[in-house]
Amino acid sequence: MRTGTGLMGVVAGVVLGLLASAAPMAHAQGRDVIRCGSDDGRFSRCQVPWRDAELIRQESNSPCVRGQSWGVDRGGLWVDRGCRGQFVEMGRGGGWRGDDDGRWQGGGGWRPGPDWDREIRFQCESGDKRYQFCQVDVGGRGRVRLLRQLSGTPCEEGYSWGWNRAGVWVNRGCRGLFSVDRRW
Repeated sequence: MRTGTGLMGVVAGVVLGLLASAAPMAHAQGRDVIRCGSDDGRFSRCQVPWRDAELIRQESNSPCVRGQSWGVDRGGLWVDRGCRGQFVEMGRGGGWRGDDDGRWQGGGGWRPGPDWDREIRFQCESGDKRYQFCQVDVGGRGRVRLLRQLSGTPCEEGYSWGWNRAGVWVNRGCRGLFSVDRRW
């Protein structure tokens, strides 16, 4: 009887150890990390306590490209097309560092010219309901807004349009006038 009880304790300990190691990571080097994944290539949302996120580790074979297979909108962090990864609050990933004025700077201290921080307006459209990428350098702290929808089909951020540092993408027939608040 004692041997059976001892064996059950060992099995329970092993099972609990495996479950603990499979749990999502809550902190990495003092940062909150959220794991989010697209199962079977389907669109999925994960609630995050931040306004913006960055990918710190891709865990899928499918590419994780901001604005295409993952992004952040009013509904939270979203992933699609098989992207799975670990995400942190924007600016907490370690890829960029702040200077004494709180402005972001990359390695080497390079900064663009004085006319770089400005608003840019342009039209981007998904012809024949196909994916289209409109390239414009948004910058590390820039933002993109849809000023006016020009299509009959809805333009919903994270679904039929989105953006990343390199520009704006549209899909599913979205056509709109966009504003890029370009900031270094």
